[in-house]
Amino acid sequence: MKTLLIIGHTFPEPTTTAAGGRMMQLIDLFLEQEYEISFASTANSSERSEDLSKLGIATENIELNDSSFDVFISKLKPAVVVFDRYITEEQFGWRVSEQAPDALRILDTEDLHFLRKAREEAIRTNRPVTEANVFTDTAKRELASILRSDISLIISEYEIELLQKTFRISSEILHYLPFLVNKRSKRAKKEPFFEKRADFITIGNLLHAPNVNSVLRLKKDIWPLIRKELPQANLCIYGAYAPQQIAELHNEKEGFLILGWATDVFEVMQAAKVCLAPIQFGAGLKGKLLDAMMHGTPSVTTAIGAEGMCGDLPFSGSIQEDSKEFANAAVRLYTQQKLWLKCQAYGFDIIDNRFLKELFSEDFKQLLIRIQSNIKEHREHHFIGQVLQDQTLKSTKYMSKWIEEKNS
Repeated sequence: MKTLLIIGHTFPEPTTTAAGGRMMQLIDLFLEQEYEISFASTANSSERSEDLSKLGIATENIELNDSSFDVFISKLKPAVVVFDRYITEEQFGWRVSEQAPDALRILDTEDLHFLRKAREEAIRTNRPVTEANVFTDTAKRELASILRSDISLIISEYEIELLQKTFRISSEILHYLPFLVNKRSKRAKKEPFFEKRADFITIGNLLHAPNVNSVLRLKKDIWPLIRKELPQANLCIYGAYAPQQIAELHNEKEGFLILGWATDVFEVMQAAKVCLAPIQFGAGLKGKLLDAMMHGTPSVTTAIGAEGMCGDLPFSGSIQEDSKEFANAAVRLYTQQKLWLKCQAYGFDIIDNRFLKELFSEDFKQLLIRIQSNIKEHREHHFIGQVLQDQTLKSTKYMSKWIEEKNS
């Protein structure tokens, strides 16, 4: 039996975060290849965490700076270890390297954190995101993690290009694996027609800074312009973990509705006519836009929102930066049936040509086989990773041991 250990930053919550959905897609790929999976995390599960036991997946709570992890992994003897974001690789990579040296080490970046943070800092200091400084301490940490790993999964073609051209990371240790979508179900193919839909929607985890920023921008700059043209329309804002500053924006007279966690994304997305995502910073792919395409809901977003989504295909809606133009595009989509239907069809084309699971599953399977069968040669060919493994993690290792000794 092939054994996989996933070290999760958190337990996956696919109904609240795109990252949770991404993790479940990865798990599905490994299950299809008949891996026996264990999922370990330092975090506690929540009421919205996926019940992994239903999939036959063993779960384990692990501790930072504790040699109990060494005992756990040495008994498990995984053939593959997946690190959920670079932070878990920093925390546990050296232990995996010592206790399971032959295990294939995969980093799932989710998105490039240093890119998202650099863009957020640019917005905070009133600079264009195109001038964001990516040469930061966070970039050093994340790039070191990529170099130490045998392979890193990158969700966006833009990020693949950034890593290769700006930071000269070898394509041989990067693998493009975007969000994965099964063929649209019969339920999805019966999306309501234009006339049966009403209102605007935006959705996303409201602990996530880009989503908070997006809602604030809608409230202040964009929604008043839309509401002036469409006084009967509402903006339905869904998302778990809304902070007080967002919850307090709820205003029924203005049609600005903070509605909390959506128990059924399918239902709320298909009821809406247009999805709004005025995202000013972020990285990776935007799950809300993929959901909108899957459910036949055209979107208005920004260049960063659409980044990595459509490739050379027409976007499923409109891409606008200026708040007034954003609002105008939203009103046009909402009121013009011919335009709306055309953008809906663009979304279906994007799904079918860029995100179907069947386009990527076989390549991923062959990647695992290829590297596992030549792990020694692969690591020697990318020897800088071993240098970093030996040198940069020693400080982490001995600091961890010192903390463990101190706590004892």
